[in-house]
Amino acid sequence: MFRDTMFFDQENHYTEDTIMTQINITINLEDLKGKIENSSLESPVKASLSLILNSLMDKERDEYINALPYERTEERKGQRNGFYSRSLITGVGGLELRVPRTRDGEFSTSVFKKYERWEQALILSMMEMVVNGVSTRKVSKIVEEICGKKVSKSFVSELTKGLDPIVNEWRNRPLNAFYYPYIIVDAMYIKVRENDRVVSKGVYLACGINEKGNREIIGLQVNHAESTENWSLFFDYLKSRGLQSPKMVISDAHSGLVKSIKQSFLGTSW
Repeated sequence: MFRDTMFFDQENHYTEDTIMTQINITINLEDLKGKIENSSLESPVKASLSLILNSLMDKERDEYINALPYERTEERKGQRNGFYSRSLITGVGGLELRVPRTRDGEFSTSVFKKYERWEQALILSMMEMVVNGVSTRKVSKIVEEICGKKVSKSFVSELTKGLDPIVNEWRNRPLNAFYYPYIIVDAMYIKVRENDRVVSKGVYLACGINEKGNREIIGLQVNHAESTENWSLFFDYLKSRGLQSPKMVISDAHSGLVKSIKQSFLGTSW
C-alpha cells in the first residue's frame, strides 16, 4: 500500500542535509522513489527538471555573452553556437539535456555541479508541484537555490508558463485509453504550514493496473482528512477524466473510503 507520513518542520525548512528553504511540504524521497519509478509520475517530474535545467543553462550563456539572442550591443562578448546533447542520470531516471555552446568555446555551464548539490531537494520540489500545482513562488525559490542569487521576475514568469502545462497535462490526462481492472487507493499524510499553523492534510493517491499488468499513478490530490465526501470527490475527479469502473478497488478498511468506493463504483468488488 501507499501509506507513508511526510513531515514539515517548525522553521519551514527541509530537515535533511540537502535543504531547500521555504517549501511548504517535505517528502521522504526514498519512500516515494519506488512509487514513481516506472510510473506515470516519473514523466512530469523528468519533463519539469529538463525544462528548468535547460532554461538555466540558456540564461547562463546569455549572461556570459552579455546579450540576448539577436541583440546588437557594444557590450556583446561573443556569439552563440547552438547546443550539444548531454545525458544526466537523476533519481527519477535519465535526462537528455541541451547544453549551450559559444563560438569561442570558452563558455562552461555551472548547472551540472550545482544540480549534484541540490538534486534531492529539486526532485522533491518537482513532486510537490505535481501534487499541489505550479506557482511563481515555488519556481522562484527553486531557481534561486540553483543560481545562488535572485533572478528576474520575467525569467521566473516564463519558466512558470512552461512548467504549468507539463503538470496540468499529466494531472488531467484522459484515463479512457486503457481499462484498469484493478485500482489501489490510499492516502499519504503531510503536514503543511497554513496561516502560521501546521496542519495535517492527506494526499489522495490512486494507482491503476491495466489489463497488461502495468501499473501507473492515475491520480493525486491534496485534501483534508479522509472522509466519505472527500474520497467521493477524488473518485469523481478520476471518473471525469474517463476512468471506467474497475473490477476491484484495493484499499485499507477506512470506513469513509470503503463507503465511498461502494457508492462511486457500483458493482465493483472491494
